[in-house]
Amino acid sequence: MTLFSKLFRRRVKTGDAELEQFRRLLEIPDSFNEGFNLTSLLGTLFVALVMVPGALYMELVAGTGIGGAAQWVTVLLFVEVAKRANAKLSRAQLFILFYMSGMIMGRSVAGTPLFTQFLVRSDAAVSTGVAALIPTWVAPANLDDLPRTFLSKAWMPFIGLMIFREVMGRLDSAILGYGLFRLASDIERLPFPMAPVGAQGILAVAEQVEGSAKAAGANVRWRMFCIGCGIGMIFGLLYMALPTLTGAFFGTPLMMFKIPFADFTPYTQDLLPATATGLSFDLGAVVLGMALPFFSMVGSFIGLVFTFIMNPILYEFGVMQTWERGDTTVLTLFANNVDFYFSFQIGVALAIACYGIWASIRTIRKGRGSTAESDRQDRIAEVSKKRGHLPGWLVFATYTVTCSSYILLSGWLIDWHPGVMVVLFFFGFLYTPLISYVTARLEGLAGQVIEIPFITELAFILSGYTGVKIWLLPIPKSNYGTQVVNYKQAELLGCKFGSIWKAQILLFPVIILSTVFFSSFIWGLAEIPSAVYPFTVEIWDLTAKNTCLLYSATLGEYSQFREALGFGRFISGFGTAAVLMSVLGWFGAPTMLFFGMVRGLGQTAPHTVIPNFIGALIGRLYFERKYGREWRKMIPVVSSGFFVGAGLVSILSVGFVFLSKAVSTVTY
Repeated sequence: MTLFSKLFRRRVKTGDAELEQFRRLLEIPDSFNEGFNLTSLLGTLFVALVMVPGALYMELVAGTGIGGAAQWVTVLLFVEVAKRANAKLSRAQLFILFYMSGMIMGRSVAGTPLFTQFLVRSDAAVSTGVAALIPTWVAPANLDDLPRTFLSKAWMPFIGLMIFREVMGRLDSAILGYGLFRLASDIERLPFPMAPVGAQGILAVAEQVEGSAKAAGANVRWRMFCIGCGIGMIFGLLYMALPTLTGAFFGTPLMMFKIPFADFTPYTQDLLPATATGLSFDLGAVVLGMALPFFSMVGSFIGLVFTFIMNPILYEFGVMQTWERGDTTVLTLFANNVDFYFSFQIGVALAIACYGIWASIRTIRKGRGSTAESDRQDRIAEVSKKRGHLPGWLVFATYTVTCSSYILLSGWLIDWHPGVMVVLFFFGFLYTPLISYVTARLEGLAGQVIEIPFITELAFILSGYTGVKIWLLPIPKSNYGTQVVNYKQAELLGCKFGSIWKAQILLFPVIILSTVFFSSFIWGLAEIPSAVYPFTVEIWDLTAKNTCLLYSATLGEYSQFREALGFGRFISGFGTAAVLMSVLGWFGAPTMLFFGMVRGLGQTAPHTVIPNFIGALIGRLYFERKYGREWRKMIPVVSSGFFVGAGLVSILSVGFVFLSKAVSTVTY
């Protein structure tokens, strides 16, 4: 029997076996509990008061935050406190604690006035003329004459825009995210392969404090979580801690593995011109390949092979004109996106959206009147009452109000420029709903997120506006499709959706206050950039140059982004995706195969696709043979533990860097 037949022999005639397998990884519980309470609020304050300043400071010093590891630090800390207080934390409470911690830790220096105060005074901004064009609602005009604090009247317009973005963003994330979840989960019944990965980790921890450790499967789940955590810690020591600590204490980092990846592009340019090649040595990519749907990873690899074949052909025909020999992976991806893949990806995304809308309508029509569909709708209605429900009209009304608010405010700030108004309406009522829906479907089918690069830059340039203000507007452009995974995890863990809505709406004052206060405090300690913050000295000047170069694209100068949009390339992307969906559907190929291929068709860098595919093969050909169907229930727990362990080691090593940089020498 060939390898091909071995890999695909589990396909069945009725339905998609892999989709059903992922749907049944975790069953939706019969009861739903409130997760937002005093404990969750205390956890939020802990993160806001302890983690936020540390994350901001470490990003300024070492260029890296503490990311998702801080979420697990918060959860595990409160679990230990609860144990010693003889208290219990439900899985719903732990999920909301984890969720709110992620909301707070998702902010970086880029979203604070810390970088803005440098940008407006940087040499790059002054030399390009950008500094003189930056409006006062972004930064005060006489910044050098003001004290180093953001808690002043001069910075109120900037803080006001931060508050506006936060309020509108939270409303859209909560309400529109729910609407997309209803569409992807309740109507289309997508499996959400990444949802069990996070949910199983919370479930394993929750069972230790709910008193259910003796329940069937609980000890096994906790043991698998600990095994994954141990593997992650060992790998984290070798991959992250070793170079971080040796670099901090000895000046030269010692690396066992190339970070973030080994770049082979300059060495393969003769064989594969205009093609990015390389390999990531991150074990997490292999683990993720085991956890994600197998056919999704196969599709990604096929798409990557397609890119390896097509890019040299396009280069020979003169399509890839920007690429030059000697370019690295980053430069190659940038050049190819401008030359071809920008328009191609837009076509692919539109084809996915059309297919998704058609599939939703077909599902509704097919099930209308049937007994099975009627029973399923009754079950969904019953579950909706328990978990929380919002009417469809409220979803549309909320987004219409928030989107209109973005457009009206931006229009007022830009003096109602006609070209910019067209761009605002395009992003608000066409692009954001389209990309959010496409992402929701990809998250539901293959655990992937789609983003079309450079679309903002191109839209701004084509608007005909001359100046810098357009780059600083609060535009209605975002991707709310990523929120559907949070709702699916909440459903699997029995957490009422009202808890998410409360967290989204009530948490923004804590985020704004902690961000502004600690940013101001850190800026008051020393000038930024300065020797106190080494990363800013090394990187921020380059970042400012790239930013000002981008801003200068709307100053009437030539910009290569103008050449990025091509109708022929758009049609080729739409046609390629449509033909692939039709052919694969006709042959009865797995649903996830195509949506995995989208990842490769969009010229995803091979560095993680190859390890993902290796992990998928190991899981399919070895572990699934050894453990059978139980493997699909085991790997989400192991992978969740792996990322927790690796994240904890990372935060510990970066903490040592933080301490070493903070030490000062006193001369006697």
